[in-house]
Amino acid sequence: MFFCFDRSKNHEPFHVQLYNYIKNEIQLGNLIAGEKLPSIRFLAHDLNVSKQVIHSVYQQLLAEGYVESKPRSGIFILPFENLKFISDPSPINHDEEVESPNISIDFFYSSLDPSKFPLRAWRKCMNRALENINNMTSYGEKQGELHLRKQISHYVRKSRGINCTSDQIFIFGGTQQSLQFITRLLDLASTMVAIENPGYEEARAAFVQSQCEICDIPLDEDGISVSHLKQTLTKAVYITASHQFPMGMVLPIKKRLELLEWAKRNQSYIIEDDYDSEFRHIGKPIPPLKSLDNANRVIYCGTFSKSFSPSIRCSYVILPEDLVKHGIQHLKSYSQGASLIIQDALAHFMEEGYFEKHLRRMKTTYQKKHKVLLKAIENYLYPFVEVIGEKAGLHVLLYLKHIKAEDLIIEAEKLGVRIYFPNVHWSLQKPESIIMLGFGALSEHQIESGIQLLSSIINHGAVPKGDGK
Repeated sequence: MFFCFDRSKNHEPFHVQLYNYIKNEIQLGNLIAGEKLPSIRFLAHDLNVSKQVIHSVYQQLLAEGYVESKPRSGIFILPFENLKFISDPSPINHDEEVESPNISIDFFYSSLDPSKFPLRAWRKCMNRALENINNMTSYGEKQGELHLRKQISHYVRKSRGINCTSDQIFIFGGTQQSLQFITRLLDLASTMVAIENPGYEEARAAFVQSQCEICDIPLDEDGISVSHLKQTLTKAVYITASHQFPMGMVLPIKKRLELLEWAKRNQSYIIEDDYDSEFRHIGKPIPPLKSLDNANRVIYCGTFSKSFSPSIRCSYVILPEDLVKHGIQHLKSYSQGASLIIQDALAHFMEEGYFEKHLRRMKTTYQKKHKVLLKAIENYLYPFVEVIGEKAGLHVLLYLKHIKAEDLIIEAEKLGVRIYFPNVHWSLQKPESIIMLGFGALSEHQIESGIQLLSSIINHGAVPKGDGK
């Protein structure tokens, strides 16, 4: 076995164990710079797990800059002192041993449309930030730059109905940093934190790394099961109310009020991750829990990863007023994780109206792509699939009626199409027949072509024709 570690006494999900193991081995120097990692196929076979598990681990290592991918060569360890910590991963170029190295259509669920990035406006704002010598010689404010916090305050008031001051806003270098700050602020280590199941795996990892005990709460058809939550003694619940990840449902107002009442009565906190609320395709935007909170029980997490760019590594937390003083005191042991230059440029970008203009453009773009995707699924894949979570966001789930997801993933790669198995977001009873399709980075032509290729597999390959029952 290439990687030797004892997983028998470790209760973390296997992909988390493997990721932490490889990362630690790199940091300790046991995996040497320039060394090639085993191929995805080889390691999956050696460890007796699916290739998608290894794929997700390698993808995370690539995203954090521990390794680099060389086309048609493989994945190699980077020198630890030269590591580049960046944002969401670009699709990995599998090495030569994997069946299909040439992926032409990638339905990755976290990618954005590169052709629509407002490069000229962003360059202007970056140049303006670079002209400020203080940005080059200062660490900046630990809470985040006041200019940016004011702009965020204006934005969330206008777009999300959240009334807050700039003092309530804390800037971080990504959602995981935001969550780690919250867990320390609320002293959640060794205590129970409730999380949706299925739910956002990276949030789960952040809580686990902060030594929290995870309490999985199942989903009803309309979102988190509040009745199950009421049976717990948790101090906090993490929730994606406006667009549940990954299932896509929207928490209705009745449940929102019920959830707020639970938090008030139990003196617990709701950690609301509003990660992609800007992109709702059916109906009007849903008001966040924070806008309904009259008891100071909601901690709101926002990010620019979906609305603008994941590579800027900028997220923010809006604390209830009675936690602000404690939050500021807590920052004494922190270093600011978001670049001072990026913060300043982003503040100018928002102040001059570029951000709202960009959002309007992207809403139109993604709505068109969303329609193309659903129409293509209807034309080519019905009655063999069922769409899940199509009302918002940049991905949908497909329930496959006649084929296992892993089988379809393997066959699709042979045709140059990459689709994703979202089972890492389930802690129990992982599904075998659900795939995730992201459409943000694809053209309308690529979306339709990709669905047609999936249809050729389902209708003429592993799946027999029939009535879909």
